[in-house]
Amino acid sequence: MTVTAAAAFFLVAAGQPAVEYLPAPAINNTPAPFSSAVRVGDTLYLAGAIGIGADGKLPEGIEAQSKQTMDNIGAVLKRAGLGFDDVYKCTAFLADMKDWPAFNGVYVTYFKPDRRPSRSALGVNGLALGALLEVECQAYAGKK
Repeated sequence: MTVTAAAAFFLVAAGQPAVEYLPAPAINNTPAPFSSAVRVGDTLYLAGAIGIGADGKLPEGIEAQSKQTMDNIGAVLKRAGLGFDDVYKCTAFLADMKDWPAFNGVYVTYFKPDRRPSRSALGVNGLALGALLEVECQAYAGKK
């Protein structure tokens, strides 16, 4: 089954009605080996997102990749009927911790000052496709 980026439904695993899967769109016409998000009970677990644009490419620089990453997270949340106000925890993985201030400057613009999720930030030794950062989040999905 082919699932487009605009698909707004979950696939439910046979025998596990409490677990719902939001398929990931293909990357460069290759099916992703993961789900964009999985809902278990009241929690939506988002897969780590990188700054791949609609053209299948990473933009240049940490600010551009940070914005595209957060936009990608926003698109997954929207497909699940949620928004950034529903996010309560994020983890940021940075290829170079010197980019933390620039990433943080973009990241905070996606959240209301009184609704910023808890967050961890880690320096890592390499990310998929040469990305400069990856962000994964968890969101409350109980009211939806």
